Amino acid sequence: MHTIHSPEQFKTLSDPRRLAVLRLLMAKPATLTQLGGILGEHPAWVRHHLKQLEQAGLVRLDEVQVTGGYVEKYYRANSQAFVLQQVIYPEFPGQQVVVMVGSHDMALDLLARQVNSLDSPYHLLLLPVGSLEGLVALRQGMADVSGCHLLDLETGEYNLPYIRHIFPDHPTSLITLAHRLQGLILTTGNPLGIRSLADLARPTVRLINRNRGSGTRLWLEQQLQLLDIPAEQIPGYSNEVATHNAVAQAIQSGTANAGIGLAAAAQRFGLEFIPLFEERYDLVLPAEKLHDPRVSTFLDHVQGIAFRQTVADLPGYSTRHTGENPAH
Repeated sequence: MHTIHSPEQFKTLSDPRRLAVLRLLMAKPATLTQLGGILGEHPAWVRHHLKQLEQAGLVRLDEVQVTGGYVEKYYRANSQAFVLQQVIYPEFPGQQVVVMVGSHDMALDLLARQVNSLDSPYHLLLLPVGSLEGLVALRQGMADVSGCHLLDLETGEYNLPYIRHIFPDHPTSLITLAHRLQGLILTTGNPLGIRSLADLARPTVRLINRNRGSGTRLWLEQQLQLLDIPAEQIPGYSNEVATHNAVAQAIQSGTANAGIGLAAAAQRFGLEFIPLFEERYDLVLPAEKLHDPRVSTFLDHVQGIAFRQTVADLPGYSTRHTGENPAH
């Protein structure tokens, strides 16, 4: 699990040269040579600033390619960089922002459109960085609310064991958003005849994976360990995207033919779906945020009848515990 050290990261980005490198890597992965060519600097200069960004947890080595005997290392921005970027830069004149980080959820997408379309003093900003990254960002005070769906195999509980670990000395509140159905999202017609997770190891399969720290990615890692299937045996395992919609889009476009995601995403893009598990998606917030009018207004929408009806219409979603505290 990556840790967000906000003071060090802000200090690192105070240098405009490092900020320029990071912005390029936020657009797409690149090598030292490619970065040097764009910035008009020697690769050694780029290497120095890249090392600083890497030490601050803002970039990471993404892929190593060998072409014509040359080794090319591709670097990319970490999810923390996107948290910082989106929390710092967006401005919504006349509105106060409620920052929510964590796992991507299609019901939350609908909620954001519902809230932000109103003549309201508040704007809901969603940052899909993954369940673990979201909880850590919340712990560091970089968000108002986090969304997660983390299964603890030892206890069979969702979210609570992780929250107890990350917030041992900080009172938190949990509110269930919904129960969601996840499974294998596959090319229309399932031409490869994929039936289970074990089939992902076939050489003809091209997986599109979720980002590191996401609840879906962690669930897949746990299941592969139980099946004794090394992740490196799955073609495309290192190809990752940040949302369920992006998984479905990659499969629809033909750049991948399998992924783990929501039933609602599969149906939206007209893809095959094999159900694997139902999970509980919770909203997590520091207890004191319950008295923040920005957050309490957001929670009022979650508990409203209109939102429940909208979520109930999503394939694979259930609102049977929406608005309840699962810890009680």
